[in-house]
Amino acid sequence: MSDEQLLGTTPKVTRILMSEEAIYGLILVSGMIVVSYDLTGTSLSALITVVVTVLVFFAAHVYAGTLSRLAATDGKAGLPESIGGAVHHSLGMLLVSLAPVAILLLGVTRVVDDDFAIWCALSIDALALGVLGWLAVAKWTRHF
Repeated sequence: MSDEQLLGTTPKVTRILMSEEAIYGLILVSGMIVVSYDLTGTSLSALITVVVTVLVFFAAHVYAGTLSRLAATDGKAGLPESIGGAVHHSLGMLLVSLAPVAILLLGVTRVVDDDFAIWCALSIDALALGVLGWLAVAKWTRHF
């Protein structure tokens, strides 16, 4: 069974999910949830912290990626192409934050309790890290 079949995605989405930016994004989101929960204990503060932090780090990755693409091509790649390439390369960071953000929104809207939303979002992140790690290692070996 391929990664795409296991994740239920297209090859393009699977490549984005298996990127270092996506893995980094999961770790970043988890860290921000823990920090904000320790400070206030509400899903609203966790949601705001996660969204703002992910957007800032995404923008920083796009900026760095754009500059590195321009430098690597001596400016021949062009600004729009460099920005587009950097956005595409960093998209995993945004994509992986969608599930925990949606779960935190359930806590903000009182569909579920704050504690449940926060622990569920952390659990989803941990599960995603485990699945992506499993898939990456499975490419190296068939042994359990």
